[in-house]
Amino acid sequence: MNSPQHVSVLLEEAVAAMELSRGRLFVDGTFGRGGHTRKILEGLPDNAQLITVDRDPEAALVAEALCLKDSRLFFYRRNFSELKAILDKRGLLGQVDGLLLDLGVSSPQLDDAQRGFSFRNDGPLDMRMDPQSGESAREWLSHVDETDLANVIYKFGDERLSRRIARRIVEVRDQQAIETTSQLASIVAKVVKRSDGKHPATRTFQAIRIAVNGELEALDTLLKDAWDILSDDGRLVIVSFHSLEDRLVKQFFRGDSVQKQPRRLPMPTGIEERKWRASRKAVKASDAELLANPRARSAVMRVAEKQQ
Repeated sequence: MNSPQHVSVLLEEAVAAMELSRGRLFVDGTFGRGGHTRKILEGLPDNAQLITVDRDPEAALVAEALCLKDSRLFFYRRNFSELKAILDKRGLLGQVDGLLLDLGVSSPQLDDAQRGFSFRNDGPLDMRMDPQSGESAREWLSHVDETDLANVIYKFGDERLSRRIARRIVEVRDQQAIETTSQLASIVAKVVKRSDGKHPATRTFQAIRIAVNGELEALDTLLKDAWDILSDDGRLVIVSFHSLEDRLVKQFFRGDSVQKQPRRLPMPTGIEERKWRASRKAVKASDAELLANPRARSAVMRVAEKQQ
């Protein structure tokens, strides 16, 4: 089913939430190594289509090979924030019956030292989902303002020692370039002391990765575009691994990020009221899944349905 290097989290639950039997067009916005895509194809009606996207070139190789084996599958090497434009070009806006996002970084990305996502193995400090475009973590750290860096580490990493870490990073970079994951991990470890068994650099690496890849901005764009992408009663299924991502999704489904009409005033012409029917409770990995895949411990799945 999945790549031997990667186990898709909440696989059965996420695909079941898509309700494949009642639709003809579905989207997997985060192909990864194809775990969710393959599971969707298993239950996809013969006359239905599945569109999937991913900006990682290694994911693209797997996806393109899978497309050759199944004519129902179409792949685009793009960021999921560009889904609206992709679908618009194909004349498919408002026709997607289910859209799935599995956020964050995949196991193959984490485990490949050359990608620079992890502090566990020394490698170039890259962290880009698409290493062929944009600014690497090394390049970003070479010029980012100390205050901005501290804010990123605090906001995206929930690291209370963010200011001390940022100050130390700037002090070191003024003396020498910070080019490898082991260099950065060592710098952070001299500031942060943890007794819970987790690596001192865990939160800092996560924060820098999120910033370099614009992950929260991409999610925000997708959420705003979801109404135009989905069909009536279309479903949006999102699996997140970070509290900030989950908070964005939860607030959006509650209507906090949708412009509401003022009380006692009529709806302005041309503006429709948007409603999402969200599942009452977030879904988390079972004890059995956690035992088999410890990386699932922070996963949270939320589901909402577009309501007219």
